[in-house]
Amino acid sequence: MKPRRFPSFRNPFRHLPLAGRLLSPLRRLARPRRLPNPLRRIAAIESLNFLVTNRIPRVALTRGMGWYSAIRSPTLTRASLAVWRLFSEVDLSDAEPRRYRSLQEVFTRRLVPGARIVDPHPEVLASPSDAIVGACGRVVDGLLLQAKGSAYRLEDLLRSREAAQEFANGVYVTLRLTSAMYHRFHAPHDLTVDRVTYVSGDAYNVNPPALARLPGLFCRNERAVLRATLERGGHRIALVPVAAILVASIRLHCIDVLLRLRHRGPDAWECNARHGKGEEMGWFEHGSTIIVFAPAGFTLAPGIAPGRRLRMGQALMQWPA
Repeated sequence: MKPRRFPSFRNPFRHLPLAGRLLSPLRRLARPRRLPNPLRRIAAIESLNFLVTNRIPRVALTRGMGWYSAIRSPTLTRASLAVWRLFSEVDLSDAEPRRYRSLQEVFTRRLVPGARIVDPHPEVLASPSDAIVGACGRVVDGLLLQAKGSAYRLEDLLRSREAAQEFANGVYVTLRLTSAMYHRFHAPHDLTVDRVTYVSGDAYNVNPPALARLPGLFCRNERAVLRATLERGGHRIALVPVAAILVASIRLHCIDVLLRLRHRGPDAWECNARHGKGEEMGWFEHGSTIIVFAPAGFTLAPGIAPGRRLRMGQALMQWPA
C-alpha cells in the first residue's frame, strides 16, 4: 500500500474552492492601503477630474449609483470597497464592527462610541460633520464665497429673502465631506429645527476643480435648507446640506422623507424637531457638502480656515462676546 501523500502548503490557496481563490486578491486589496502614486497623480489632474465628473450624464449616473449601492451582497460590497480604496483612503477603523451587506451600509456607517468628542463649551458651535473646510468668513452685502474670486448670493442659495436677511453680516463655513469620510451629520448645538425647504437642482461634483470653474455651483445643485433656533440665546442658524454627483439621497431625521434626487412631492415642511448638541440629524449616502450659517455677532473659532480638516464635534464658531 502506497503511503498517503499530504497536500503541499507552498500555495495556501491551492486547495480552496474556486470562489475562495477568486476572492483572495480582493481580500488583499480591501486592506487599508495608500493610493498608488500613478493613480494619485491622475486623480490630481484638475482639468481631467472636472471633465470626467461634470461632463457626463450626472443625474442618470447618480440614480444608477443609488441603485448599485443598495444591492445587498457582501461579496460585491467587498469587491466594490477594494476598488474604492484604490482612489480614496477609506478608514473603517473607527466604525462599528460589522459585516457590510451593501455599499450604502458602508457610506452610512455608524461610529463606535467615543470615536468623536463634542466640544463641551456652551459658547461653541461644533462642526456638524467630519469635513475639509472650504470657503468661510462673513456674509457681505448678501454675498459669500464659493472659491477664491467666485461669489454667489445667499438669497439664491436659501431661496428665501427672509432667511437671507437673518444672516446678513453673519458668518458661514463651507464643509466638504469626501467620499471616504464619515457621512452622518449632527447638531452643532442644542437646537430646534422648525422648517426644512427642499430645492431641486442638478448633481454637479462639488470638489475644488468644479468650484473653481462653475459659478454659483451650490445654487445649481440639489439641496435642503434647515432653519433652526438655538436654545441658548434664541439665535437663528441654518444648515444647508448640498447634494452632488453620486449622492443618491439625503436623510433628515426631522422629516419622515428620504430626499432622493429630483424629489417629487412637497418642497417645504414645518417641524418642531429638537436635537441636543452632537445628536445625529441625518446623513448623506455619499460625500458632499454642508454650509453652516450663524447670525451677525458670531465669529469663526480659532484655526478655522480653508483646507483645515475637522472631525465632527470640534469647534466651528463662537457665540458673540
